[in-house]
Amino acid sequence: MSVIRLIHVKVATDQIAAAEKVWREDCAPLMKQAPGCVSEQLLKCREEPGEYISWSEWESEQAIETWRASDAHHEIQRHSRSLQGAKAVVKTYAIIP
Repeated sequence: MSVIRLIHVKVATDQIAAAEKVWREDCAPLMKQAPGCVSEQLLKCREEPGEYISWSEWESEQAIETWRASDAHHEIQRHSRSLQGAKAVVKTYAIIP
C-alpha cells in the first residue's frame, strides 16, 4: 500500500523565488530518483504566499526510511536549510482503499 508524505513548509515572502528554485533544481530531481518514490510534487498555496506542501507518494514506509537515511536526503536538507526562517512539518498518510 502506498504511503503519502506531506511536508508543510512556510517561507518568508522574500524567500518564495529561492524556495521554488531549490525545490525545482535541487530537491525534486533527487527525490524523483529515489528508490520507492512514486511521485513528488510541490503544491503552492493560492491564499497564503510562501506556504507550500511537498507531496510525495512512496511504495512503502520502508522506502521512506531508506530515503531518510540516504546521502541524497541529507543533501536536500542542506539545500532547504539555506532558506532563511523556513519552517517545515512532516506528516505521513495512508491511502484508504
